[in-house]
Amino acid sequence: MRVIELTPDDAERRLHASIEGLIERFPELSASSPISDSQRKVLLIVLAIVVGGLLLVTMPTLIVLMAVITVVYVAAVAYRVAIFWKSLRAPALAVVSDDEARRFPADELPIYTVLIPAYREPEIVAGLLRSIDAIEYPPDRLDVKLLLEADDDETIDAARATDDRSYIEIVLIPPSEPRTKPKALNFGLSLARGEFVTIYDAEDHPDPLQLRRAVVAFQRARPDVACFQARLSYHNVGQNLITKWFTAEYAMWFSLFLPGLSALGAPIPLGGTSNHFRREVLERLGSWDPHNVTEDADLGIRLAREGWSVEVLDSVTYEEANSDFVNWAKQRSRWYKGYLQTWLVHLRAPRRTAEELGWRSFLQFNLFVGGTPVLALLNPIFWALTILWFVGHPVFIKELFPGPVYYMGVSCWAFGNFTIAYLTVISIRHARRPELLFAALLAPVYWMMMSIAATKAAIQLATAPSFWEKTTHGLHSALPDAHSASPVAE
Repeated sequence: MRVIELTPDDAERRLHASIEGLIERFPELSASSPISDSQRKVLLIVLAIVVGGLLLVTMPTLIVLMAVITVVYVAAVAYRVAIFWKSLRAPALAVVSDDEARRFPADELPIYTVLIPAYREPEIVAGLLRSIDAIEYPPDRLDVKLLLEADDDETIDAARATDDRSYIEIVLIPPSEPRTKPKALNFGLSLARGEFVTIYDAEDHPDPLQLRRAVVAFQRARPDVACFQARLSYHNVGQNLITKWFTAEYAMWFSLFLPGLSALGAPIPLGGTSNHFRREVLERLGSWDPHNVTEDADLGIRLAREGWSVEVLDSVTYEEANSDFVNWAKQRSRWYKGYLQTWLVHLRAPRRTAEELGWRSFLQFNLFVGGTPVLALLNPIFWALTILWFVGHPVFIKELFPGPVYYMGVSCWAFGNFTIAYLTVISIRHARRPELLFAALLAPVYWMMMSIAATKAAIQLATAPSFWEKTTHGLHSALPDAHSASPVAE
């Protein structure tokens, strides 16, 4: 393993492009500013109308607000049920068998770039290298780049201390703001040699045949398919209740929701790892937004806006699930904040976004990308109102929910919560994870955790939009062979 040597001028040029490239080429798609001037004006007008209404006609204004929130909530839940149903009936998965993957002639395999960003993670370097060594792909056609911050001495020393691997190169990124994963990926992409590009996090255990499967899938795919998203799961599922909740959630997300979105032709917010790209398309789009803390979800929407498709690859990468609540909240609030960033960025010119996506996909984008953090934010309001009603039957709650709004609200409370819990149980059965059933029955506690994280995300969106809260890894010893130790859904 060697360090790529760059001259100071070359490093500075690549760093500038990594940070400013998207802003210079597509300024309207950058999250460097949380909201645009026009959005700020609209927000102030809406706020003035709401405040004025609350002061002058309090109850009618509250009724309208509650009606709007209820309709949004019902629509978002109904859409998730539709995605789930579509996925169960006609899952859109690109399946490449082991034999097909291995039969592809080695001398015809394209060069494949693997970008691995890591920061302050010296303890997991050895496990990372074991996972890379296990990949069944000719070393002379692998272009693996370990992306490290130049001032992260401990991780650099740990990487340099390992045995020599000629196909793995260390890329040292000059320290600069924002300190985000997408900035590191942009820097690494500028040095990439592969026809295809994928990203693995430092703690990942990818399917050894995943690169070969992706090559075969791209060869079979329509010309408009720019990316294959592999499925994600966790190797430390049994560590505690949080890891079980997390694994159950991922079973629903990557085995059912994303294939369902693909089957519906909806925009797909990508996962943060194991997404496989045609490099030329990635560069054409301006690569990742260094200011967006869910650069993956944002890139998935930008691909859709440009007419490119994303499909789900039936190959699993195992990660380490957060087992500590504080660490989990840091990661989840970053995800929610990034979804809010992505939603706001693509609503700067809503008509243009709708025309590029198509009005149906535009609605789907709002219900899924916008709905995910918004539902988590709204949940405590409905929980509080429900508790107040059952405890004291206050008159003002009855007034807030006239006729149709009341029946929608009751339906959402009675059937919506049950439906989401039921879908979680179905996901567990689909993923062949019976050990997660007890955790699924306690899902409402997990929903409370999500609301806490969403509240934190909303606050950070206003105070520190591009701040990347580091997730600590290595809290659980990685399994020596995650793929043989963990079942996956078929």
